[in-house]
Amino acid sequence: MNFAAPSQHELPMAPPGPWWRIFLRRPMHLVLDVAVLALALALAYLFRFEFVLPRVWSERALTQLPFVLALQLLTLLAAGVYSYIWRYVGLAEISGFARAALYTLAPLIVIRLVLPTTMDLYRMPLSVIFMDTVLGFGSVLALRVVRRVVYERFERQEGQSNKRRKAVLLIGAGKAGVLAARELVGRGASEMLIKGFVDDDREKLGSVIHGVKVLGTTADLPRLVRELGVDHVVITIAKAGREDFRRILGVCESIPVKARVIPAIHELLAGTISVNRIRNVEIEDLLGREPIQLDRELVGAFLTGKTVVVTGAGGSIGSELARQVARFGPRRLLLLERAEGALFEIDRELVAKHAGLQIVPVVADVGDAERVDVVFAQHRPDVVFHAAAHKHVPMMEKNPGEAIKNNVVGTRTVAEAAGRNGCRAFVLISTDKAVRPTSIMGASKRVAELVVQSLHRRFPTTRFLAVRFGNVLGSAGSVIPIFREQIVQGGPVTVTHPDMVRFFMTIPEAAQLVLQAGALGEGGEIFMLDMGEPVKILELAKDMIRLSGLRPYDDVDIVFSGVRPGEKLYEELGTEGEDAKRTRHPKIFVGHIVGIDAAALEPAVAALLSAAIDDDAAAVRQGLASLIPESLLLHPPMATAPTAVTPSLSPVTV
Repeated sequence: MNFAAPSQHELPMAPPGPWWRIFLRRPMHLVLDVAVLALALALAYLFRFEFVLPRVWSERALTQLPFVLALQLLTLLAAGVYSYIWRYVGLAEISGFARAALYTLAPLIVIRLVLPTTMDLYRMPLSVIFMDTVLGFGSVLALRVVRRVVYERFERQEGQSNKRRKAVLLIGAGKAGVLAARELVGRGASEMLIKGFVDDDREKLGSVIHGVKVLGTTADLPRLVRELGVDHVVITIAKAGREDFRRILGVCESIPVKARVIPAIHELLAGTISVNRIRNVEIEDLLGREPIQLDRELVGAFLTGKTVVVTGAGGSIGSELARQVARFGPRRLLLLERAEGALFEIDRELVAKHAGLQIVPVVADVGDAERVDVVFAQHRPDVVFHAAAHKHVPMMEKNPGEAIKNNVVGTRTVAEAAGRNGCRAFVLISTDKAVRPTSIMGASKRVAELVVQSLHRRFPTTRFLAVRFGNVLGSAGSVIPIFREQIVQGGPVTVTHPDMVRFFMTIPEAAQLVLQAGALGEGGEIFMLDMGEPVKILELAKDMIRLSGLRPYDDVDIVFSGVRPGEKLYEELGTEGEDAKRTRHPKIFVGHIVGIDAAALEPAVAALLSAAIDDDAAAVRQGLASLIPESLLLHPPMATAPTAVTPSLSPVTV
């Protein structure tokens, strides 16, 4: 049993309506409170007179009892004590009882000191007042504590009788582990029986936390799992990084024992954890991405009360951008998407979650200038997030004309409509593949960046900017869903090259940083997101096989399929000349797009579109190579790493 406060969703506020309804809802609670408060006053007088109570004082006590009881009940009500559910009373609720005691103590002391001696009948001895307050309110609290003890013991016994629970060790006896132990130990109906903690801080060895003992370090895991018959371990380290997870999973794999984790540790520390949230370790945990800290005031000023358009709203990035935007309360949210099935799904999801938000699903192709113009003229958007694009590298190598139509011309169409209709900000979602591009897809996104930069000069009232980042976990066509499918089928898992590395971030992380960058931008910039450390694709494949409970090469084979057309071994986020600097946000860099003269850009884009319409792949490739001198479209690189471009760590400039 513990006194930690339950989560807020378990503690209803005082019910609406007249105050007396609270008592009518739980009459037995009122009867018990009256009984213990009356007994407390009697004991206070008996203690005061050493159990030899003179008749005059017994008569005074009986006269004072109704007044004292009424005062105590009213103060309990005023302090909110009667809105508490008895079986959930914890530390957070003790303050309510303390307030009620003070509310009672003050008037009784005033009466004792102010009333004349002629009214001795209502004047209580100070010692009685203090003893009655401590005994009375302590007993009222004790009633609820006893109720909670009985409830939790019954719940544990019921859980033990209904099913066989699995023995579990918790790894990490820090704040997150303590809160997890409290939740799990307090729920007898849980399928887990906590056998102990494991923590590498030797000063904690032998400590007992919520009845759970720290039994050893991670080096002792093999012995503890064997001796205690442990079914699996739960990682409860609040700030477990990539190396922590890898080390712990390595130990668990050698035993072997299954490892699970409590997700959203920041929610656990906020007190909103539920045992139902405990899950298997996912590849995202091994990548060690830290939660994003948004400047909510800045982003709120950018989005709240505004009309916002998200193009490509049915895609992985577009749909998550729409979810994130909706949380900031825009006046209207337009979901622009040409795939009606994907649009239907995100529209239905957002309507269900944000009933008061005006959501407008728009079936449209970003390359359809007339349709885009009509939509923008009708709704006059303030902010546009342009996520619509073809992103699959090998597919665009086979269909280069479509990359031009969608990624270049589609971007220009939407951006021009935004400028003509007085949009405040246009944010292009770009990619690290636009840096020194070796693929048609990357080159088309680089041209899209150039188009946005030229429009910033043409429409000065609209802030045009681009946000560039790498791969996102779980997006359509990305490597992780492909690996999962191959593992389920028994392999082999295909890796293009043993030295292939990529940057990764989660879809929500990318979407949140895009919002932050959009709010920071003044126009003409390119924002680059801090993608963390690059991840070797071969190691990613091995980790995913291990997380599936299998062994690389023994249970699931790994084969190398060769680097595909347009692919690099290494990706970059910035190029020379962009003069990238830090912003006020630690995970966002800003530079300025190295553009070309608009007079040269327009005919070059027109020539690309003409080649795309004619389906002339060679002309598209040649046109892109001419427009982007630093590209390697005509001379694919050897399988070596290019010189990395590290953004300069200049002072905050935005």
